Amino acid sequence: MNQVQVGMIGYKFMGKAHSHAYRDLPMFFPKTARPVMKLICGRNENDVAQAASQLGWESYVTDWREMIQRDDIDLIDINAPSDTHKEIAIAAAQAGKHLFCEKPLALTLADSRDMLAAAEEAGVKHMVGFNYRFAPAVILAKKLIDEGRLGQIYHFRGMFLQDWLIDPEFPLAWRLQKEIAGSGSHGDLGAHVIDLAHYLVGDLQEVIGMSDTFVKERPLPSAGTTGLSSKGGVSAERGPVTVDDATLFMARFANGAMGSFEATRFAAGHRCTNSFEINGSKGSVKFDFERMNELQVYFVEDASDVQGFRRVLATDPAHAFAEAWWPPGHTIGYEHTFIHEMVEMMDAIREDRQPVPNFNDGVKCQAVLEAVDQSIEERRWVAISEL
Repeated sequence: MNQVQVGMIGYKFMGKAHSHAYRDLPMFFPKTARPVMKLICGRNENDVAQAASQLGWESYVTDWREMIQRDDIDLIDINAPSDTHKEIAIAAAQAGKHLFCEKPLALTLADSRDMLAAAEEAGVKHMVGFNYRFAPAVILAKKLIDEGRLGQIYHFRGMFLQDWLIDPEFPLAWRLQKEIAGSGSHGDLGAHVIDLAHYLVGDLQEVIGMSDTFVKERPLPSAGTTGLSSKGGVSAERGPVTVDDATLFMARFANGAMGSFEATRFAAGHRCTNSFEINGSKGSVKFDFERMNELQVYFVEDASDVQGFRRVLATDPAHAFAEAWWPPGHTIGYEHTFIHEMVEMMDAIREDRQPVPNFNDGVKCQAVLEAVDQSIEERRWVAISEL
């Protein structure tokens, strides 16, 4: 398949990121299948019509059910709020459409398993949106680990720190409502750290956690307020925050490594500190997405007079995806991680294989999220195998 006709549900933050990826992909990766931006869907007709024009989609609809029944759509891209993922994904799979779904895959582990089962039964391709895997510096860390250059892995410590909710008058947007979002910082931010841990180190075996909601209620949003912005104002009425503001947990990996994880929206001064450090018997690596083109690397066997972390700029042709972009030293940004994951999606469809990460990875992540929640509720270590 040389072209993939895309229908996308959602048009705000992630919708813009995905649209940008579809538009730029053919320019920089001409050898892969070409995404055709056929149809975009949103509930508000005026807004989705404007989005279709702004983002470059051929046309729009306001009912996703109409989209999945069309014969001229090959791939359904789901970046609407989390409470919609299951129904759309299962219906689209049954209609024979390939699936791309943003994380977290579903509100619950049971729902995510249902989505995976539907995709497997239909025989369609399925991918989950863990875009941070596709930063070249992260791929370099994976390469060093897989090649044994860090030796036996002892520690993984990861954190995703933001500060956009510190203002107690920030409105009660959908991301702060459990029935829509599923969870707060845990599922929104922590899911990315969990997936990076799975990708880099391996499966988690057991977890124990703690969480808190620092601001218990917030003003209700006025029309126009989005999940990441207070634009649009607030009303005088207030409502309860039903998700976590911060969640921390410890973990043991199946391979014996130890892990610590932190996700919060209350870390003043941190806009998007998605970072990890991995320590092994032969060396260590450190990554921070706020400097996403760099990987800090340390090798034990370096001569004693020059030992220390070295800064590797992952923009040379030796690094993943670098051949498509700019001359060495010319950095790339957040939007490129989405282009790279869409390259994987398009290649998988063209090559008739499952992309990675797929719904299996989404289910694994959901299992850890729920195991942490259970450990917090029961105040004990919880094995992933219990779920």
